[in-house]
Amino acid sequence: MSFHGSYRPDDVDFLLRRLDPACQDFVAVAAKERLIQSGARHYSQMLSPESAPSARYMRLFDEACRANNGRMARDCLRLAALVARRRAGPLALVSLARAGTPVGVVVTRLLRAVFGRTVRHYSVSIVRDRGIDAQALRRILALGHRPEEIVFVDGWTGKGVIARELERTVAAFDRAHGTAIDAGLCVLSDLAGVAACAATRDDYLIPSSILNATVSGLVSRTVMDDAMGADDLHGCVFYADLAPHDRSLAFADALTALALARAPGMAHGEPDAADVEDVAAARERSRACIDAVMRRYDIRDANLVKPGIGEATRVLLRRVPRRVLLRDPAGADVAHLALLAGEKRVTVEIDPDLPYQAVSLIRSASDG
Repeated sequence: MSFHGSYRPDDVDFLLRRLDPACQDFVAVAAKERLIQSGARHYSQMLSPESAPSARYMRLFDEACRANNGRMARDCLRLAALVARRRAGPLALVSLARAGTPVGVVVTRLLRAVFGRTVRHYSVSIVRDRGIDAQALRRILALGHRPEEIVFVDGWTGKGVIARELERTVAAFDRAHGTAIDAGLCVLSDLAGVAACAATRDDYLIPSSILNATVSGLVSRTVMDDAMGADDLHGCVFYADLAPHDRSLAFADALTALALARAPGMAHGEPDAADVEDVAAARERSRACIDAVMRRYDIRDANLVKPGIGEATRVLLRRVPRRVLLRDPAGADVAHLALLAGEKRVTVEIDPDLPYQAVSLIRSASDG
């Protein structure tokens, strides 16, 4: 059965299998990193425990909201306009849990309120090297949605790995089921130049990127646990114990109000003129950055390099970081990264020539 997490019932249906947190064998971050890099276990098979953010960190989140909620709301409105322009008729908005969920909630509301569209929003799992949750797609189709109604939404692209994973595995799903689902990904910020449509390709602080479950409906990162059967959905834990710290609904409500204030005139016109650079240029910038960082730090696995504020933040929250590269350490958008790096005693290096505001490097297991 689907559930709506800590959102309202008409905001989202999480097509995820709820796992009992009391029965989960949570793996500490350092142990998880060793298991991932040794090949002993895939990252999707393990969860690390989540705790409430510190008061100091929440102050940084509040500052990020004050500074950038207006921009994120504008970009959600742009993205809703782009989706409305791309597709006629009813929509099944499918966000990629978790980073895509807050964006999907707001874009769904705007498609209904501003563009008069019939929309149902689902949030599903996608896993690098394992693909989209095919059982979730089958359930969406079984609920009566036509393949052409499906639109995939996420928060941002980093290196483009998930966009390519989506394209690869949706194509396989189409071949197996005789469908023609459009695997194009719609995002707020397309750093990698791989999205089908995007509000921008700038690297800016999307406030929801700096929290975990407490801005994503109290839902954990998705997992493919050992008990998963062939017809089971990917799993997740619902962190009910974090409810006193939850900002999911308040964050979505604030963004919606800001976007609606900008909405007059958008319903029947073009989206605001977005500062979206050429896709090929964005793709080349991404490739050149990854190559340069790998050469400089003698890194052989591109999975250990995470470009952009959103991906850099995830490393500090969920992985074992080796180093954080910042273009401008005084920038407000990277204040939370400096705080996290200090708490975890991670080296911060300044590189004013970085094409992004931040890049995080994951520590290789061979480094000890």
